[in-house]
Amino acid sequence: MLGRHDIRRTLCYYLIMSFIPSYKALYESGELLERVDALNNRLKRCNVCPRNCAVDRTAGRRGFCRVGGKAVVSSFAPHFGEEAVLSGTGGSGTIFMSYCNAVCAFCQNYEISQLGEGRREVETEELSEMMIELQRMGCHNINFVTPSHQVPQIVAALPGAVELGLEIPLVYNTNSYDTVATLALLEGIFDIYLPDLKYSDDMMAMTFSKTPSYVAISRAAVVEMHRQVGDLEVDERGIAERGMIVRHLVLPDDIAGTDDLLDFIADELSPDTYLNIMDQYRPSYMSAGKESLYPELGRPITDEEFDRAVTSARSRGITRLAHINP
Repeated sequence: MLGRHDIRRTLCYYLIMSFIPSYKALYESGELLERVDALNNRLKRCNVCPRNCAVDRTAGRRGFCRVGGKAVVSSFAPHFGEEAVLSGTGGSGTIFMSYCNAVCAFCQNYEISQLGEGRREVETEELSEMMIELQRMGCHNINFVTPSHQVPQIVAALPGAVELGLEIPLVYNTNSYDTVATLALLEGIFDIYLPDLKYSDDMMAMTFSKTPSYVAISRAAVVEMHRQVGDLEVDERGIAERGMIVRHLVLPDDIAGTDDLLDFIADELSPDTYLNIMDQYRPSYMSAGKESLYPELGRPITDEEFDRAVTSARSRGITRLAHINP
């Protein structure tokens, strides 16, 4: 006799089966393997991300991101702290990619993004198996956290995962410091884009994240993501199937330039954008402690600062706000 847990898992399986991820068609047509080759070519004089380091990562050389030709993973597990449309009841299947192409002074995951905690190189087959294991655990999606500098390695593992039975959406969880050329090769691979729009001022972006030309680069990237997948679509359970979720972390004293970012979202993307205005900023990494290098970031945001950001979004017609009641 099936137990309650078995019945629930079986029902979830059949609900998932009604959704066919876009990468299946690419795999069946043979185009997915062509994308793998095209992305691997970008590693040879690396221009995978906006850093354009031009080193041959296929030969094991490393540029700004400190990652060579193999994927480097910190950890993988179901995660229940993402947006409800991603986490649902089964969790979002997060794969934390080690290191990053930005250096955010306040990064709350700096042990992974900067120090490479838990890092280890993994073979393509092992990365494929991680996706399958997360699916077997009942996760609603496979969520690649900080993928921008490891896109070729991620996509190279996808054909093997499909052959093993992968059939849930892929999530591209990014700081938005991405190139349009690389993103164009991801069309039809990622059904869900999860970009974090951090700043509306290049000086702030350079000061606090060491990302030159962040505003133009991130906005062009997010426009391309939206072109590919559109606004967020959810299934009958309220779980994301396809589309874009934008995150924006409110910073003290409006360092992020929230209003200008909201104008961009409403005018250049869509007022129907699913937006997570995040209130969890706290001093961390280089912004924390008495000897902080960035005293401007030395305090949490106030309730008033967060409420102002929410009010500002609603005044622009942006009402699909995660975690916030209508």
